[in-house]
Amino acid sequence: MTAEGLLTPDYIFESSWEVCNKVGGIYTVLSTRANTLQSKFRDRLFFIGPDLWQGKENPRFTESDNLCVVWKQHAMRKEGLKIRVGRWNIPGEPIVILVDFQPFYAWKNDIYGEMWNRYGVDSLHAYGDYDESCMFAYAAGKVVESFYRFNLTPKDKVVFHANEWMLGMSALYLQYAVPEIATIFTTHATSIGRSIAGNGKPLYDYLFAYNGDQMSRELNIESKHSIEKQTAHHVDCFTTVSEITNTECRELLEKPADAVLMNGFENSFVPEKADFIGKRKRARTLLLRVASCILGHELDDDTLIVGTSGRYEFRNKGIDVFLESLNRLNRDKRLEKNVLALVSVPGWVGDPREDLLERLNSMDHFDTPLECPYITHWLHNMTHDQVLDMLKYLGISNRREERVKVIFIPCYLDGHDGILNEHYYNIILGMDLSVYPSYYEPWGYTPLESIAFRVPTITTDLAGFGLWAKSLPGYSGIESGVEVLHRSDYNYSEVADGIKETIVNFSAKPLNEILQIRKLAARTAEKALWKHFIKYYYEAYDMALRHVMQRLLN
Repeated sequence: MTAEGLLTPDYIFESSWEVCNKVGGIYTVLSTRANTLQSKFRDRLFFIGPDLWQGKENPRFTESDNLCVVWKQHAMRKEGLKIRVGRWNIPGEPIVILVDFQPFYAWKNDIYGEMWNRYGVDSLHAYGDYDESCMFAYAAGKVVESFYRFNLTPKDKVVFHANEWMLGMSALYLQYAVPEIATIFTTHATSIGRSIAGNGKPLYDYLFAYNGDQMSRELNIESKHSIEKQTAHHVDCFTTVSEITNTECRELLEKPADAVLMNGFENSFVPEKADFIGKRKRARTLLLRVASCILGHELDDDTLIVGTSGRYEFRNKGIDVFLESLNRLNRDKRLEKNVLALVSVPGWVGDPREDLLERLNSMDHFDTPLECPYITHWLHNMTHDQVLDMLKYLGISNRREERVKVIFIPCYLDGHDGILNEHYYNIILGMDLSVYPSYYEPWGYTPLESIAFRVPTITTDLAGFGLWAKSLPGYSGIESGVEVLHRSDYNYSEVADGIKETIVNFSAKPLNEILQIRKLAARTAEKALWKHFIKYYYEAYDMALRHVMQRLLN
């Protein structure tokens, strides 16, 4: 027991498709939280991920011949598990077990039959990534069971934490195979809620009237919804990441979360002082240079650099309303500065533009724009891309006389994209303002990351982060580093105007005010560090462990 009277686990196992495998925001959740947990639990914290890099070097994983040697040999030789053990190359360097789940396909029907008989999980309508996810989840459950049986005893308090519907089957398997282990399940976004929003249906005004099971059939995601719903109902502690998503859970999964685990942040990689200033200057120089080479004219140093980024969900992430706001901004006579707007979302990217590379390598200045003067890389679907389609529809063409220029960067900024060749965190430093006007955003790491790098942000109250930021004492809009716009099912135009007005007002602010806003943005980010939010996890561990104690007594 801790000083607060909470039961504390002796061992924690946590599994996600994004362990050592960066796909989206869950990677950030796990990889930044790991250091805080590792400092308390040391090497009694284990992450389990899919072994997707067989035969290739995984830059995020370092295999070890010295970790869990005896158990690993037993698991591989006696139980037929195909695993690799090593460390995750992140702060804290926690132990990671990567598992090859391919062998479990041979028992897929038996596994699905067992899940139907025990929990009513409907896998009949599965397609796409359902099989892959569930086979990995089942394999992860078998790994935890093997480790527990070989190394631990019923006296050890053990927690297993499954993330998203993809890992639901691991929690359900352990629930009956090893009832001594406490299970926690976190849905970061309900599959049915995301699908309703992504299909253009009004989510929020009609949430009370939707039936999740019925909608899952209509939108053809019955199996994903089924595993998510049944896991939520059967684990020892069901959690989500914000009150917004908790409302979804209550209405669409028919089960409110037992605890809300807000997503914290680790700021150890934010540069300090002189290093920060130097990196910011280099980022701005790079962004302005790339834009100038595309546009065929120079952008002055006073250009206001505004950007959005994240997963390519055109409506859910608010990319559409951001582009609409830029179109309106371009016609606003009050705009005090030239604006360079960056849309950095990974599309169906092809090759880096050779004509752009030639200009970047020449160090010359140019007075004619490139063909398609609004994109850094060619796409495989140039004629069917939503960003390019909307730019064309709005008539945004980046003419020299226009004050607002829009550049689409359709790739992951991993340092090897072929044009910018810098990591995202080095690029965001160069921005003056970020915009994330999400319609569907259970939490919202991108605006939180932005303010951590002292870049003020615009978001909405349909993002968990936005709702949290607005609730803080002293909140005063963009003056405090975060502008939270009200967003609903039907106020698209008002949101576009709100973004435009915020940028116009920001462009007129003197340097001393902007520096103060940047300082307050960083101060807000500090309130979301894991050292503040980790307490909610300890409460969830306690709840799950107490549930196990009760189960074993019965």
